[in-house]
Amino acid sequence: MDSALTITSRANPRFKSIRTLVTPSGVKRTHTLMLGEKLIEAWAEAAKTMAAQRFRPVTWLRLEGVRPHPLEKLRAPETLVLSEALMRDLAYAGSPPEHALLMELGPEPSGPLASRVIVPWGIQDPGNLGAILRSAASFGFQEALLGPGCTDPFSPKALRGTMGAAFLLAVRRCKELAPDRGRWYALHGAKDAALLDKADLKEPVRILVGNEGHGWKDVVLPKNVKFLAIPIQGMESLNAAVAAGIACYEVDRRFR
Repeated sequence: MDSALTITSRANPRFKSIRTLVTPSGVKRTHTLMLGEKLIEAWAEAAKTMAAQRFRPVTWLRLEGVRPHPLEKLRAPETLVLSEALMRDLAYAGSPPEHALLMELGPEPSGPLASRVIVPWGIQDPGNLGAILRSAASFGFQEALLGPGCTDPFSPKALRGTMGAAFLLAVRRCKELAPDRGRWYALHGAKDAALLDKADLKEPVRILVGNEGHGWKDVVLPKNVKFLAIPIQGMESLNAAVAAGIACYEVDRRFR
């Protein structure tokens, strides 16, 4: 028998508490929502990674009329059943997910950077950031270092856009670049940029991706950050996420 509490009113204290927890963004965010069973399953699959362990389950949220998920009792301390209207409110989506998981976020990683790091800088679109993190994780990058102006990587929308990459990559933020002894490259089509196929991409390597609209305009990069160009034909530039994917693939190809 399903003993989960059903909530149908926006005035319910439990529902209001959840909304309060997930409303803050950026560095003020302490909780987030995993929307949809596929994302929750991806987190459960990656449970042994340090990145996945940063997410601590608090409450499973199930859409009214939907059967319990097999992971529900295994992964969450409690379950609440929400009406369609309330689940839609939390998910900010026309079609509410059948399952969601309220998660508490642990502290950001610290210490030396990993051997392969993707560095999104001023990426404002959650879909673009999600695609960049997916590409990095797919090609063996272990960490993401987010610069100023980046969208919140742990907002429910951005988290869903990573399709599980957020559970494979350690994610931390920085206000300014303080390069270590790794090889730092900023993707840019400048005339003096090193060509991707000729650049030294040995580990440790850090690939920087600039803002979708203006790239590195008005950004002062440290002297040991070199520009890296991807040769293209017939077009002025590539989408930031596409460029990041190509660069990450080339790093992995060289390594293998």
